[in-house]
Amino acid sequence: MPDPSIARFRRVISSAYASLEARRQEVNDLNVFPVADGDTGDNMAMTLRAVMVELDRLDGQEVDEIGRTELVQALARAALMGARGNSGVILSQIVRGAAEELASRPGELVDPVLVAAAFASTADAAYDSVREPAEGTMLTVFREMAHSLTRQLAHLEADKQRLGRDVSEAQQDAVLAEVLERAIEDGERAVARTPEQLEVLRESGVVDAGGHGLVLILAGVVAGLRGDDGELPEVQHYEAPQLSLPHHEDSRYRYCTNFIVAGSDLDSREFLPRLEGLGDSVLVVGDAATLKVHVHTDEPERAVALFDGVGDVANLDVADMREQMAERSARLASGRTGVVAVAAGEGLERLFEELGAHVVPGGETLNPSTYELLAGIHGVAAAEVLVLPSSSNVVMAAERACELSEKPARVVPALSQQASLLALVELDPAASSDENATRLEGALSGVATGGVAPAARDDAQGRFKQGDAVGFADGEIIAWGGAGSTLTRTIQHLAAGAEIVTVIAGDGAPIALAEIDTHVPDGVEIETHEGGQPSWWWLLAAQ
Repeated sequence: MPDPSIARFRRVISSAYASLEARRQEVNDLNVFPVADGDTGDNMAMTLRAVMVELDRLDGQEVDEIGRTELVQALARAALMGARGNSGVILSQIVRGAAEELASRPGELVDPVLVAAAFASTADAAYDSVREPAEGTMLTVFREMAHSLTRQLAHLEADKQRLGRDVSEAQQDAVLAEVLERAIEDGERAVARTPEQLEVLRESGVVDAGGHGLVLILAGVVAGLRGDDGELPEVQHYEAPQLSLPHHEDSRYRYCTNFIVAGSDLDSREFLPRLEGLGDSVLVVGDAATLKVHVHTDEPERAVALFDGVGDVANLDVADMREQMAERSARLASGRTGVVAVAAGEGLERLFEELGAHVVPGGETLNPSTYELLAGIHGVAAAEVLVLPSSSNVVMAAERACELSEKPARVVPALSQQASLLALVELDPAASSDENATRLEGALSGVATGGVAPAARDDAQGRFKQGDAVGFADGEIIAWGGAGSTLTRTIQHLAAGAEIVTVIAGDGAPIALAEIDTHVPDGVEIETHEGGQPSWWWLLAAQ
């Protein structure tokens, strides 16, 4: 590439990851082969994430400084180490094969001829990595995209097939994006044909999850090549049916077992028959120094023991596929609308979970990232999602996460944890997110919120000193002084015209919950909870 830095490569990989991440749950829900454990999207995302982490480690260095071979080895190893499950391990081999081919011709620009060669050799390597490759899987889809690139070369202008040294970065990226976008179209057609090739997909009414994931990844690559303003190519959405049939043959083993073996003179072929004696879905890939092992088995410890004295075993990951399949079935059969709620404090998190929310921990500052909120949206077992930010500081990040999510999601403007909690009571999981948003926002309109916290510093106006109690109502300071008197005045202020006051005690609150009723006006009902939240002695809400 004209640009000797890895920044452009990092941009493309980041875009590919974002494209997959935005629709990760969709890919998970399509997953029925070889086992309906609902983790294909997760496993592929973990592989790409590992590559991004390695690129971040190398950030700021030049390709020539690192060395093309060393860079390829580092990225291939990162993908291998981060891979989990069949789909993740196969994707790691695709990453490895593509990187090796692209780096095998020093001095050449990455152009359509080189990309087509990389896809062709990588497709062969991916097939070779699987003992008994099945058609109608991600292997088939990747091979079809490789064939697409080869066919395009025959019809591409000569000056686009091989790029000269005088080509600009923008021209190079535009040519690559053009040919890859056509490959995406052929990949989509291959994905749509997978139920014709694999009986379990046809029986379950789904397309292959891994193949669909690959198309989403390549769509992200195209968007990354087109820069910050590049549009993501549209890729068809697939929805898994409520009842999806697990593959009856390949789900007889319980544990998806993954680990790394580090040693010397390692030979993957030596271990394949031994592992197949313990289970199925066996994959052993890597090189003489590092092997990635994947097997479905009832005896993970025996699989690991096969490598005693051969090398050091690390990164052991054992997932209960029966539990994963049960979770997937529950997710697909769940209600229409779910909720993500930001919360801080063990008691508050438990309260939200008891009301059916997926909790995103906010930490002491109640300020999760957009990515954490997006992951929370994907983790909700429902088709549509409402997000309760629980703080005005979280609203923008929550709105951005909803924009990035392919699952319909919207923010309900609950600006405190106590407001989010009272709004959540009104949720009807069977109703649409729009109907629920109206219900929850209506509930919020009738809630007054406040709280009492210790002052972090002396007041500039001289009203209180650091450590004194300060009472707030709807964001305004309305009381200060001792803890008891401040709590009483704050509750009285909020309770005017209210029927119920909710008090949520935080970490280090100086008055026990059992004594709170003495601070509440006569005629007003009180509801108390242990929240354990930081910073606030008491969170208050009146309705």
